[in-house]
Amino acid sequence: MQSIKAVKTGLWCCLILAVMGVMGVTVARAAAGVEAKAGAALAPRVVSFAGHNWTVKTSAGRVGPGPNYFSDSTSNVWVDTSGRLHLKITRHNGRWYCAEIISNESFGFGTYHFYLDTPVDNLDPNVVLGLFTWSDDPSYNNREIDIEFSRWGIVANQNAQYVVQPYNVAANQYRFEEPPSLYQTTHSFDWTSASVFSESLIGHLQTPTDPSQIIAQHTFTQGIPQAGGENARMNLWLYQGQAPADRREVEVVVSWFEFVP
Repeated sequence: MQSIKAVKTGLWCCLILAVMGVMGVTVARAAAGVEAKAGAALAPRVVSFAGHNWTVKTSAGRVGPGPNYFSDSTSNVWVDTSGRLHLKITRHNGRWYCAEIISNESFGFGTYHFYLDTPVDNLDPNVVLGLFTWSDDPSYNNREIDIEFSRWGIVANQNAQYVVQPYNVAANQYRFEEPPSLYQTTHSFDWTSASVFSESLIGHLQTPTDPSQIIAQHTFTQGIPQAGGENARMNLWLYQGQAPADRREVEVVVSWFEFVP
């Protein structure tokens, strides 16, 4: 016959094991919750803009272009109540963060229209605004077709260019001057299998109705990439990762994006 002490000891052991079991389940659930939250944090942020979904680029370290730090914070990329996209270079804890969005769709051949609601003639010399296509597949120079606004670190440079990569082939680059203080402009390229026609217009227009609306036009006919898996992208970044010369944050507003097959 067991002693009262033995019975009590046994009961205490059972109680301790039961508590430990409950604690184990609780800890496991907590850990699972942390993992779930961590997984959610790692999921890419997606914004809806101009009727399309766009993934917001983020990086833990410096990556291209630049290289720079990119942030998916709502301080760097957001869509306002009027449906306009805001891209912003910010400074946080002594570090500069850039902005980029990537269309979840691949559009292929057709016309890409980017409607701006910000003057881009006088961006800081170290700032670049890019409106472009890109594929992670290196074929056809990543299928990169660019409209870019930047002075590339040199104040005396012209402030805009069209490019069919690679840029270091003279026939693949066309530089021009964006006029001052234009709050509404449209920049587009019409991409076919044989050519790329790039155009910049005053106002929000698909096509000009008067020659005075034309800022620049250029047609590329060599080295034209073939469509295949590329995405439309927009980014605001720092040339060679250098801070803005005036040390001020920079914001650009894109009113709309439109693709016409």
